[in-house]
Amino acid sequence: MSKIWKARFDKDIDELADEFNSSLPVDKKMYGQDILASAAHAKMLGKCGIIPTEDADKIIDGLNEILEDVQKGALIIQDAEDIHMFVEQELTKRIGEAGKKLHTARSRNDQVATDLRLYAKDSINAIKKELVSFIQTLIDIAQKNIYTYMPGFTHMQKAQPITLAFHLMAYANMFFRDLKKFNNAYDILDECPLGSGALSGTTYPIDREFTAKELGFSRLTLNAMDAVSDRDFVADFIYNTALTMIHLSKLAEEVITWASDEYRFIELSDSFSTGSSIMPQKKNPDMAELTRGKSARALGNLTSILAVLKALPLAYNKDLQEDKELFFSNEEILLKSIKIFNKMLSTATFNKERMLKSAKRGHSNATDFADYLTKKGVPFREAYQITGKLVNHCIKQDTTIEEMPLSELKKFSILVEEDIYQKISINTLVEQRKFKGGTSPEAVESSIKILKEHLKLIKID
Repeated sequence: MSKIWKARFDKDIDELADEFNSSLPVDKKMYGQDILASAAHAKMLGKCGIIPTEDADKIIDGLNEILEDVQKGALIIQDAEDIHMFVEQELTKRIGEAGKKLHTARSRNDQVATDLRLYAKDSINAIKKELVSFIQTLIDIAQKNIYTYMPGFTHMQKAQPITLAFHLMAYANMFFRDLKKFNNAYDILDECPLGSGALSGTTYPIDREFTAKELGFSRLTLNAMDAVSDRDFVADFIYNTALTMIHLSKLAEEVITWASDEYRFIELSDSFSTGSSIMPQKKNPDMAELTRGKSARALGNLTSILAVLKALPLAYNKDLQEDKELFFSNEEILLKSIKIFNKMLSTATFNKERMLKSAKRGHSNATDFADYLTKKGVPFREAYQITGKLVNHCIKQDTTIEEMPLSELKKFSILVEEDIYQKISINTLVEQRKFKGGTSPEAVESSIKILKEHLKLIKID
């Protein structure tokens, strides 16, 4: 293929070097953004009198035809160094000399920076849409399980009783933080670098405000050198996608555990499970396991982009060609994972009786037994010691605190009365925690209401 920069060189580029240098297999994904930005640039060139308006019109019409042909499969993106040169060469092939004027007052440096920011904005909006849907699914399941009791865990050991609604709302709030991070990332990158040229702008009388408005950017970059070399927004995006994947991985780990025969808290739909090639009884939570596994790749991509950026001098360096593959990889990983997880959870069923039975085992009401004594005047550390001895006794006798007769409980403290059974019941322990953010049905319903209101404020373009 002919190189636009060939005039400077005496020899053709080595075939292997040419393949190594080409980014088309990766950046062709940005063809829509490249054509959009090129059309805006051409319109500005015509408006400012830098090229004749009839040439600008030809360029815009030609670009629109290229876009249409690519979208319907009539034009295959190939035989070019990158997507930018493909579009320019195809345009010139179609409209002749006017096509050669498109690159006036522009460098591939500010071109790719603009294309990637446009793509990032579109990608963030797509992710935000999926996150909102997933959070709503978690809320919907929570609303149906306000009174579904289950054990809460610390160190993977039973700690205190909670509800499934309370547990899932913890994840809903976690993913809402991710949503806010994507919102912030969108705002930070929403500035137009077009017009920055290779690194120092151009002597042509361009109108950067015009192209920024045409492309839907809220503001301009303020330093041309920084504008063409900045990939902080790529690192932000990859960090946000990696963190969201880590949160999905945490939830995946719990789903995998809950789906095991030892727990049986959740039954996944056959549509989101697989079997074994040798063991006919198996029903494997492979979608959750794959999500957990893919989070590792997302995290690896974060390490890679930071390593790419760590020692780059200003301004543009070819190392930055690596950014898009990492960006696209994390985008695909997250979008696929969150869509699968959303469907998997929305079609799952929860074993309420099994969860309640589990909540009643493991002495998860021990802290409240100690609190019961403390409220009767026993210093907490002393109440703690009494309760510890009581739990030790229960373990040895294979019983629970609430199963012990009052006469036996009084051997540990004479302050224990008949009301202890009501005070340390699962219902009481959950429903008395009425503070904001607590486990009670009222508190959980309040948190659901607040989160729903927050979701309404999320803008998706």
